[in-house]
Amino acid sequence: MKARSLFVAMALAASLAGPLPAAGSEWKLQSSTWLSLNDDKPSTPRFGMRFLPALSLESPLGRGWQIDCEASLNAFASASAPGWQDPEADGGVKPYRLWLRLSSAQFEARLGLQKINFGSAAIFRPLMWFDRIDPRDPLQVTTGVYGLLLRYYFRNNANIWLWGLYGNRGTKGWETQPTADDTPEFGGRFQAPLFAGEAGLTVHCRRLDPGSAEGVHRPAEKRLALDGKWDVGVGLWVEAAFVDRDDPAAARPWQRSLAFGIDYTFALGNGLYLLAEQYFSQGATSPLGSGAGEISFSALQARYPLGLLDSLAAVVYFDWRREQLYSFLNWQRTFDRWQFHVMLFWNPPQAQILQTQSGNNPFSGRGLQLMAVWNI
Repeated sequence: MKARSLFVAMALAASLAGPLPAAGSEWKLQSSTWLSLNDDKPSTPRFGMRFLPALSLESPLGRGWQIDCEASLNAFASASAPGWQDPEADGGVKPYRLWLRLSSAQFEARLGLQKINFGSAAIFRPLMWFDRIDPRDPLQVTTGVYGLLLRYYFRNNANIWLWGLYGNRGTKGWETQPTADDTPEFGGRFQAPLFAGEAGLTVHCRRLDPGSAEGVHRPAEKRLALDGKWDVGVGLWVEAAFVDRDDPAAARPWQRSLAFGIDYTFALGNGLYLLAEQYFSQGATSPLGSGAGEISFSALQARYPLGLLDSLAAVVYFDWRREQLYSFLNWQRTFDRWQFHVMLFWNPPQAQILQTQSGNNPFSGRGLQLMAVWNI
């Protein structure tokens, strides 16, 4: 909590210290509510609400530099009622984004609670290290991380990222163990044009929380990832990550994951977009040694605009290890400030795909979810 308080205090002090007279401001609010029904026994309706108010400030500093900041909250509540009685409720209010940024045409430094994501994959994302975005979630809500991010953009469109994270409790992305308390995390990324697209190299290091035992060695975790995306008439991408845990007790200290995919928009009607992606993950004793416990998922995603206001989106996952099928269909109607969604899902009772919405898993089993979103 000390690190979070430090980041919050620094960002607030800088943003409230008095912007220059020429500063601009923008106020936004996203309000959403949803009702989910599935085939639980007994029947268990689930209801949720979320408010995401956000304030942005920016001010030029001269000579091509500017300073800006964003402060937003995540206020949410959810409830479920097994058998339509005795509701169980959950909720809270917490910072969603709180950062300060200094930037120019080729450089930026951003400090505070922020979203950091990168990579080429669209659905399963081996490089989902610091966020948990579910591609089925219309809101794309994800928890941020506390840290400092530096980015420099070269004139040939190459760019380099450097970051340091501190005070982030709990797990992030694909993590199964949290970071040890009072220890920093460091990493970086280099991305450059390559043929008809671009490729990236990413690294990250941290210390793992050993649990409640005192005086126990805090294993080091090192990550290395390669990714690329190219447009050759169709979109092609590949993303691979290697994670090494320096833990003598681990039988397979290496975790390898790979995703590759293709997408294309067909000239059918208003334009049919199709995407296919394959994902593999397994533990191993060495980076290229034999592995075990393989996880294999395939995904097919489709989007089709029905007109100016309406669109359909569908995604199907197949878990080859458990031989389970995940199906999801979303009808969306969009107005100037309103969005309405009717979502149908047919999934296993215990879904293995990461979720982002608070409360009980909204896409488990078979059922539907109704959602209304208001933006100002």
